[in-house]
Amino acid sequence: MQIFASALQGLNAAETKLDQTASRIAGGGAGLSGPPADSVDLSTEMVNLLTAKDQFAANLKSIEAGDQMTKHALDILA
Repeated sequence: MQIFASALQGLNAAETKLDQTASRIAGGGAGLSGPPADSVDLSTEMVNLLTAKDQFAANLKSIEAGDQMTKHALDILA
């Protein structure tokens, strides 16, 4: 179903955002290749984490809705 594919894409996007944000936070003072610890804006990164959390929640609700629609369709057909 299209709703499941769309929700899965959203979950993948949220996971990518979460991974990137966590990497920026963890690597803030990591040394020569990463930016110095002073250049990591924690308020921006916290907003990114909260956005990723909300994306996860919204996409899980889409999956739940699709699951309920499938169950109702099967009940009607049975």
